Amino acid sequence: MIKLIQHIIRPVWKLWLILWFAIPFLILFPFFYFALVTKRFHLVWKLKRFWARIICFGSFLYPVIRYSKQKYDLPCPCVVIPNHTSYLDIVFSPFYVDHTAVFMGKYELLKAPLFKYFFVYLDIPVNRKSITGSHKAFAEAGKKIDEGLSVIIYPEGTIGHRGKLKAFKNGAFKLAIEKQVPVVPVVNYNNWWFLENGGYFKSNGRPGIPRIIVGEPISTKGMTEKNMEELKEKVHTFMQSELETFYGKQH
Repeated sequence: MIKLIQHIIRPVWKLWLILWFAIPFLILFPFFYFALVTKRFHLVWKLKRFWARIICFGSFLYPVIRYSKQKYDLPCPCVVIPNHTSYLDIVFSPFYVDHTAVFMGKYELLKAPLFKYFFVYLDIPVNRKSITGSHKAFAEAGKKIDEGLSVIIYPEGTIGHRGKLKAFKNGAFKLAIEKQVPVVPVVNYNNWWFLENGGYFKSNGRPGIPRIIVGEPISTKGMTEKNMEELKEKVHTFMQSELETFYGKQH
């Protein structure tokens, strides 16, 4: 009986979430478009934060964000490196990134109606199937950092299964070292409980309290490409340790 109720509630809530995602976006789109074409990127980020609040309010999601030591203003620019557990990871990021940032996202988003304009004017599409495309995307990310914008990169590349941490790709760490900007690790503990990647009727979907922790910034000053594996391992170890504390050693 419980499973039957879950099968009914999950798709209904997901549809509700989609409506709270899409309708405010359509209303805000003229403002987004104006800010994008006039390169008022600080306004784009403020609108994204406002949109995220509407989504959370309407879908009964109440993210709790804490810091591994004490709350601080993120260094600007920096490379923000969160683990990837759910599409909600993206929605919640404007709550802890306190200044204008750009996302690196999959190339297919350029085909999304209206939403594609974020990637035409500001965010960075990545064709991970193309080595040339990936190099071009990271070169563009370097230019954004030079302009004073931070970059949000999910180092796993894709969403992990039920919050389990996957191996990291090199790009985010190489970029941070090349530009000598700090890395900010972020752990999304349980966003997948509330919106899980997978079958529409089978995967998780419900309101609740997502939990996120922002780690201390890691300086890359003086680092070279020889330090890349060490930096990558440091971030991976931090995330894995936090996830094990939250879920237990079996995670």
